[in-house]
Amino acid sequence: MNQTTKRYLLGILWIALYLLLTLAPLFLLLVGPTPPGRGFWREFSVALGFAGLAMMCLQFVLTARFRWLKAPYGSDIVYFFHRQISLVAFAIVLAHPLILFIEDPARLGLLNLVTAPWRARFGVTAVLALIGLVAISLWRRQLKLHYDEWRIGHGILATAAVALAMGHIVLVGYYVGVPWKQAFWIAYGVFWVGLLAYVRGVKPWLELRRPYVVAEVKPERGTAWTLTLRPEGHGGMTFHPGQFAWLTLRSSPFADREHPFSFSSSAEDPNRLGFTIRALGDFTGQIGEVRPGERVYLDGPHGAFTTDRHDHAAGFVFIAGGVGITPIMSILRTLADRGDCRPLALIYANRDWEGVTFREEIEALRTTGRLDLRVVYVLERPPEGWDGERGFVTAEVLRRHLPRSERRNVYEVFMCGPQPMMDAVERALIGLGVDMGDIHTERFNLV
Repeated sequence: MNQTTKRYLLGILWIALYLLLTLAPLFLLLVGPTPPGRGFWREFSVALGFAGLAMMCLQFVLTARFRWLKAPYGSDIVYFFHRQISLVAFAIVLAHPLILFIEDPARLGLLNLVTAPWRARFGVTAVLALIGLVAISLWRRQLKLHYDEWRIGHGILATAAVALAMGHIVLVGYYVGVPWKQAFWIAYGVFWVGLLAYVRGVKPWLELRRPYVVAEVKPERGTAWTLTLRPEGHGGMTFHPGQFAWLTLRSSPFADREHPFSFSSSAEDPNRLGFTIRALGDFTGQIGEVRPGERVYLDGPHGAFTTDRHDHAAGFVFIAGGVGITPIMSILRTLADRGDCRPLALIYANRDWEGVTFREEIEALRTTGRLDLRVVYVLERPPEGWDGERGFVTAEVLRRHLPRSERRNVYEVFMCGPQPMMDAVERALIGLGVDMGDIHTERFNLV
């Protein structure tokens, strides 16, 4: 069995396990003595409440950065699923009280937190916390929340929503009147919230024991900077080219001020880790002010955006937009260091020629024979006399420069860049007959 088949089977296993853990509480309610039924809509509402709570608990494991969980899909796919399924869970949880209010409008009095019993206070507050959680995630930019502030608020509201919902279930006690069922639900909630504690407590403690120091800060084209890090007191980090790590700078790992960045250095040298970061705002806007000697903490490596998972490929196509060249540069440098002779094509889109990050090194890799590399630059604002591709990476540009192959798994396509560009190029690739399984993207829209 090859590695690709193993990843597919593991991916199916995780999906099946997710469905099982979502429905398990419903089956558990039927074990042992059960109270008499109370009408279809009331029981249906209760079932939705239990299923929604189970889905909320499972959100903690989706964001706990377990590599074995994300290996079959990649981090961006898992985070995308986390965002979409959270909206489904929110709708299911919200349907629970709405059905009860529609069935009996007199229950609307339970919304009065002053006069309502404690079981209702817990339930209503849990829903309010969940509404706040969804609101700050959907409208973070409109609310002008700094990324670090959002992450802290997100963790607090998620923990509060689950803890209050657990309290609501125990206080209602209708289906958990038996002590062992109460103990199960308490342990169930503690376990999932414990995963958040692992990410916020245990992992930062482990990072503190493996610090890095900034060895060099190098300006790059395109208002970008490359931070080169060396390990302090340990053997460094082994990673696959194209992966990323969460970086904490000028703060403790416990401060929850980490940011994800792709490695730009070769994976063949774990003692010199490079991260190329474009100054765009918030944290990255101050990256050029970093000085050698500053301490850095890393959580990684993460991600499945790597050619190392595709040894079968006859060659690779890379499509980059702006600073999206970063993980691809790590791949190119690694392949060059390994002496990989497979044919490579890079389609690299930028606004102008002067802003093409790594331009000189890419040309050196192409012309010195270290790689069998063909490069196509696409410029939105080309200089006078430019005879290359202009505008954007369109289906016509791809048709002119993609290598020809009618079979799957011959050429693997790796793409990283701005979200609109990747969406448009992905549609164009599929329209040109490229198999979706041969297209690999790296997206950092984690919120």
